[in-house]
Amino acid sequence: MNFLYFILTGAGLLLASPFIFLRALISSSFRDQIKKRTAGARSLPKLNNTLWIHASSVGEVRLAKTLIEGLFKEGESRPIALSTFTPTGYALAKEEKLPNVFMLPLDFPIWLNLVFDRIQPSQLVLIEAEIWPCLLRQCKTRGIPVIQVNGRVSEKSVQRYGKFPAFFLWMVESIDSFSMRSQTDADRILQLGVAKEKVLVSGNIKFDVNYIPTEGSSRQELKTAGMVLVFGSTRPGEEGPIMEALVALQKELPNLIGVIAPRHMQRCREVEDLIREFKVDYTLLSQVYDLSGWKGSILLVDSLGKLNSFYKCATVVYVGGGFNPRFGGHNILEPAGLGKPVLFGKYMNNFEEEAKLLLQSGGGIQMQSEEELHPLLKRLLNDSEERLKLGQSAEKTVKGNSGALRRNIELIRSKQLA
Repeated sequence: MNFLYFILTGAGLLLASPFIFLRALISSSFRDQIKKRTAGARSLPKLNNTLWIHASSVGEVRLAKTLIEGLFKEGESRPIALSTFTPTGYALAKEEKLPNVFMLPLDFPIWLNLVFDRIQPSQLVLIEAEIWPCLLRQCKTRGIPVIQVNGRVSEKSVQRYGKFPAFFLWMVESIDSFSMRSQTDADRILQLGVAKEKVLVSGNIKFDVNYIPTEGSSRQELKTAGMVLVFGSTRPGEEGPIMEALVALQKELPNLIGVIAPRHMQRCREVEDLIREFKVDYTLLSQVYDLSGWKGSILLVDSLGKLNSFYKCATVVYVGGGFNPRFGGHNILEPAGLGKPVLFGKYMNNFEEEAKLLLQSGGGIQMQSEEELHPLLKRLLNDSEERLKLGQSAEKTVKGNSGALRRNIELIRSKQLA
């Protein structure tokens, strides 16, 4: 199976190389990404006995930050290296000044061997759902223990991997422990054939994240006596209904501020064009030097890693990605942990346990369609008592489900090489 995978991967890279070359000629950002990916860990100092943590994108990097801080607090003495897959994840990890950050190279021995030689890992920790066959086979060959923490498996993944069970079991053979975030995720990984003794439920580390934003300059804080609606991690197709609701609400509540933060920064130009269609004034966050003195009504967040500070000052929060099953929702625990009323869509397959808990506690409201956005927001903006009740329930839910961080740190310690 190893040989077949390497042959197919190599053939795929050869076939794709003309398209990669053409895109690199056209796009400077893609060239930069290719450069970082092929460089791998070469920019890092030579390390030894390293705890290697891999986090795919922004959400996983935030979780990795919590894990790394917890490990150091508990006395972790090994050097830690953090790899990411997406450019946005890499940018956030660098901005947060996390240790020894690099982009994961392509899943092929030529590039991965250089990483192993550079950082000399003694353990690999995978965040949530990242499975790279060659990376895992290299760990098995080198005798490096592997743990998946905060593991999640969607129903879609069960259906996809279920068609090729032998291939899936070959891929994950090198993983020693699957620390799953919920019983539902554990049942799904067992359904795919993973041995029961490898699977445990440790809870969701996202409940342990400190959602209070780091204190920064007062220039970075939104100061207003009015109410603030924050639309976080928005996806294609959502900004239209958001703008319709926001414009209508601002006619009724002139001091209302709307903050829109697309999930991916490269979509900001597209969202700008849409906002212009409504013939309203707006401001890009990157153009505001002193946010504390800003007097606008619509702010488009075009800078990475700023969303949580806007959640802090929000009156009501809408978290995007829940109206398309392809996206599966985004992190509703961030605003919930800050005691904010949270609205989200019906497709929360990537955050189904979190959504279930918030709904059960009365800390969140799930919408069936975008048409519900305006009437729901209007109701909440006009009912401070309901907002307070929702926010308190949300915060209580987050605090009441903490503890996974400690359990996963204990697991990492128990599985490291002697």
